[in-house]
Amino acid sequence: MEKKLAFERYEELIEAGKLKELKDELVELNIVDIAEFISEIEDRHVLLVFRILPKDIAAEVFAYLDTESQTQIVQAISESELHYLVEEMYTDDAVDFLEEVPANIVRRVLSVASPETRADINRFLEYPENSAGSVMTNEMVELHDTVTAGDAISFIRHHGVDKETIYNCYVIDSQRHLEGVLPLRRLLLAQDSSPVRDLMDDDRQVISVGTLEDQEAVADIARKYDLLAVPVVDRENRLVGIITIDDIVDIIEDENTEDFEKMALLQPAEDTYLKTGVFTLARNRIVWLMILMVSATFTGKIITGFENMLAAVAGLTACIPMLMDTGGNAGNQTSTLIIRGLALGEIRVRDYFRVLFKELRVALLCGTLLAAVNFLRMMLVSEGGYETFLIVSVSMLCAVIFAKAIGCTLPIFARVVHLDPALMAGPMITTIVDGVTLLIYFSLARAFLM
Repeated sequence: MEKKLAFERYEELIEAGKLKELKDELVELNIVDIAEFISEIEDRHVLLVFRILPKDIAAEVFAYLDTESQTQIVQAISESELHYLVEEMYTDDAVDFLEEVPANIVRRVLSVASPETRADINRFLEYPENSAGSVMTNEMVELHDTVTAGDAISFIRHHGVDKETIYNCYVIDSQRHLEGVLPLRRLLLAQDSSPVRDLMDDDRQVISVGTLEDQEAVADIARKYDLLAVPVVDRENRLVGIITIDDIVDIIEDENTEDFEKMALLQPAEDTYLKTGVFTLARNRIVWLMILMVSATFTGKIITGFENMLAAVAGLTACIPMLMDTGGNAGNQTSTLIIRGLALGEIRVRDYFRVLFKELRVALLCGTLLAAVNFLRMMLVSEGGYETFLIVSVSMLCAVIFAKAIGCTLPIFARVVHLDPALMAGPMITTIVDGVTLLIYFSLARAFLM
């Protein structure tokens, strides 16, 4: 609430033309909050507010703006302003921006960049999308293994201001091979004469990733080993960059969002919900809606084939929604846990039979309890005989067992055939389970009631 009131006051300052007072207020804020404020104001004020910021703060704020505001600023500022902005930004932030904007914006940015910056950006843009190389930064502290702690500290004092992080220093040899990692704390507490090679963490495995490693795997490594930054090396184990924790958090958020969308059978969107067009949203949804609609024909055919039996036996039709919902929910419970386990590396393909055996036992317990409670419920509130109640309850037990079996099988099968397990969730499993549940239900009814 306080932030909202502050933003409203800043907007009043803009309308009143009190830009000096606004500037004094903004420079006291965190750069993330400044970016949030700029992203919320009217488009006609974006450039005005951005330009009143000190240049060093403006460059940092730019990296946190949404793509729409960034594009608007780049299109409006002069070439000298753009040159300063590009040179002050960290390379990975510049690359993130350029990957989201039209080609004409990319050309303008590269045209004003220095040859060194342009070469760095172009090299990063060549890496495959969502690879470690595409999200890394080359602004890290590199220390040659021949220097002393005193020399290293002096180097950090002179060059650390241009680095994205200095908490960990990366020790390399004369060929830039990654030799080890040296925490800044250990460096500061060491004697000035101590060689860096004796201080670094070379007594245990140096955790690193290749430039072509998928970004999701990078996030898993950072989580597993509690790393603030992950070094990136080429095929010859030469240090080329690092991926810092802020980018790792963004990766985790992006991957989780993508998985949620896939689990709902949505095509992942490139932008936020409010900034995605209606036609794009419709396109992302319609394909799977069509597939599920057509697949529901199978369920309809099953019901049509047993219409005479449904008309002859009282109470059968009323139980269809309950059975289908129970089976679908049981399958979704299992698939959600299996998909999460696969994503975190807790479950592997070779664990399939262990998982299946466990889920079958869980299904037997849940299904038996549900069937017993349902039998008692039907005795109290439903029409029909005990045979009908028993058929419905046994069908429920069978539906739960099948649903949990299919709920653990499909995500693991997807991993085997190199598909995203998140696709095998929600609507997909529900559609399959619905059809099989009805077949079980009607088959038992025909066998024992007709």
